[in-house]
Amino acid sequence: MDAAIAAARAYEDLFVPALFQEWADRVADAADIQPGQRVLDVACGTGVLARQALERVAPGGTVAGLDPAPGMLAVARDCCRAVEWHEGVAESIPLPDATFDAVVSQFGLMFFPGRAAAIQEMLRVLVPGGRLAVAVWDSLENTPLYDAQVQLLTRLAGDAAGDALRAPFCMGDPDELHQLFGSAGVESLEVRRLPGTGIFPSLDTLVQADLRGWLPLMGVHLDEDQIEEILVASRELHAGSVLPDGRLRFESPALIASGRKPL
Repeated sequence: MDAAIAAARAYEDLFVPALFQEWADRVADAADIQPGQRVLDVACGTGVLARQALERVAPGGTVAGLDPAPGMLAVARDCCRAVEWHEGVAESIPLPDATFDAVVSQFGLMFFPGRAAAIQEMLRVLVPGGRLAVAVWDSLENTPLYDAQVQLLTRLAGDAAGDALRAPFCMGDPDELHQLFGSAGVESLEVRRLPGTGIFPSLDTLVQADLRGWLPLMGVHLDEDQIEEILVASRELHAGSVLPDGRLRFESPALIASGRKPL
């Protein structure tokens, strides 16, 4: 558990400001979260979106967060005691029917084993007419730095490594999202592609996080010689994305699907 909490703390300290923070406002906007509402954040991680929702429902509203990872929830609780945190999976939300005015989720749907079931569960816990808003990363072809990095990783470390880095971008197709949410019965459905910006302290920080953090989570373990080779090649490949102060800046667009539960 200590290792899981340390990993979650690193996620909160590094990935939240670098990638996820800017989307919390946008997803909350898409869900039209208002004061006094009850909101659920599905696959909440360490709670960046739940915390944004909490600001919007004041006064009088409540926010709950759901995640399957105890380490993520431990850090989420440390960050914010005012949210009601629950351990569980999106395909079987452990909460009653028609409990929430809005359900939100950012950058989790790509990893749900049962995506259609998860959307049905989100609709189940919504009140009739309640709003749903879900963000996923755009396609690799619209995320040039990661597109190039996936190709580099595949060449130097093999298909399994490349596929692991490709996984977060697997739902960057607006038509697929329309089909998925429309089939679930979401009304007033809208899928929007929005620009985003990833900013990391350095290129090495991003590459090391992917190679030593993300890939092992996906079951891919590289030796130190491979990691060093990839770091050297990445510095050359992405030199144009490094700012004068050493930070790494790159395009990081996403898609947001939003709509309502039928009355």
